[in-house]
Amino acid sequence: MTANYFNPVQSVYGAGALLSLPKLLAGRKVALVTFPEARAIGLLARLESILKGQLSCVIDQVRPNPDVTELTGTWEKFWREHPDTEVIIAVGGGSAIDTAKALMVGNDSGKFDDLLAGLAGEKAFAPTRFKSLIAVPTTAGTGSEVTPWATIWDREQQKKYSLHLPQTWPSYAVIDPELMLSLPASVTLQSGLDALSHALESIWNVNANPISDNFAVAAVRDTMDVLPQLMQQLDNLALRGRMALAALKAGMAFSNTKTALAHSISYEMTLRYGLPHGIACSFPLPMVLERAIGRRADRDLVLTQALGVPLTDATRYLADFIEKLGVKTRFTDYGVSEEEGEKMVLHAQGGARGKNFIGSPNSEIAA
Repeated sequence: MTANYFNPVQSVYGAGALLSLPKLLAGRKVALVTFPEARAIGLLARLESILKGQLSCVIDQVRPNPDVTELTGTWEKFWREHPDTEVIIAVGGGSAIDTAKALMVGNDSGKFDDLLAGLAGEKAFAPTRFKSLIAVPTTAGTGSEVTPWATIWDREQQKKYSLHLPQTWPSYAVIDPELMLSLPASVTLQSGLDALSHALESIWNVNANPISDNFAVAAVRDTMDVLPQLMQQLDNLALRGRMALAALKAGMAFSNTKTALAHSISYEMTLRYGLPHGIACSFPLPMVLERAIGRRADRDLVLTQALGVPLTDATRYLADFIEKLGVKTRFTDYGVSEEEGEKMVLHAQGGARGKNFIGSPNSEIAA
């Protein structure tokens, strides 16, 4: 068996890594994309001090789960007013990085509707103008800093789109655990469970390979060791660093496999029930694990390595881990009946991500 693994992102990791930005920019003008609270906590002022005269504009009103209604005006204004800015720096969680990835690609018309039509599969979107991206995550979980995907939402139409172009890989990922020290417990938990989901989803995946498995196994083990400790010591820089590294490994894993059934389920739970992404993709993990066990001997072996327990005990072990962190693991805990939950799973199996799951009826086609 041969394995193909590709990830073109150069990663800079460690406390103080934020100070590497001027060197990475090499004198180029930069647009900064970040979250509204960055100003209040002093992060925006710190970035302005580091970037000095290289900063051409700041987009700091990025909201969770970027929506097409918000992105349209931002995208069109950005490409109209800053066509010569070469680099975008995204500082924040997955929403800031996803927004920046949408801003990376432009076309001659300057109309966001063209990009949206491409996302909807109505017609191909062929970008003719590009920016490079430096992704600086402030949470440990999204993995978006080392993947080409961005999730864009249309709440009015109850749809979720995935942006994925050859040009939407970040050039650099700058992972500085000092930026994560101020994260509240809720975001720390949600992002940590998102990382765990990415790692496990890349194992029970038709696109898994030995290289992605190495990253995934390490990410599962590290997350399950570190996250409970971190929840008790939110100001511990060493633990923040270990969790950031675990999330990076998870990102490196699913950057080559994509996610699978749990994430496919999560999109509907977020759209219909408003569950935060990290909870929406992690609460079904034990159920999906149970459906994965026994499907393929090679996947069973990797799951055993990752979880460190016999697979006969693995589903309960994983459920106990998640529930001890305060997250329920059944559909009924979120107001969804067992019958409706089963319908949701069947529907999710037919989605693009659901087909990546080794237990889905169409998984062989998706491979």
